[in-house]
Amino acid sequence: MFARMVSLQLKPNSVTEFTQIIAHDILPLLRKQPGFQDEMAFVVPDGTAAMSVNLWDHKAPADAYHRGTYPSMLKALAHVVDGTPEVHLYEVSNSTFHKIVPRTVI
Repeated sequence: MFARMVSLQLKPNSVTEFTQIIAHDILPLLRKQPGFQDEMAFVVPDGTAAMSVNLWDHKAPADAYHRGTYPSMLKALAHVVDGTPEVHLYEVSNSTFHKIVPRTVI
């Protein structure tokens, strides 16, 4: 399983709109993506920054999403985000929710 972590700076007073865009625009598109497993969005208490984590069954679908659909997601969020979001890809090593078994080192 792979995780795409996107960190972004929010414009002032945009948390409600950010949350609505995730729920109404981004989640429906993510659910249509092959290999998509889950999405979690987090906002810092003062509302100045957010983090989005999407989980994918394999790296290839996460990469395909990044090349194909992700640019339209950026456009949907453009009026609530300051600057360019940072994207990082990680292999999920442990998860209680998804019951990931740690990789054995040989």
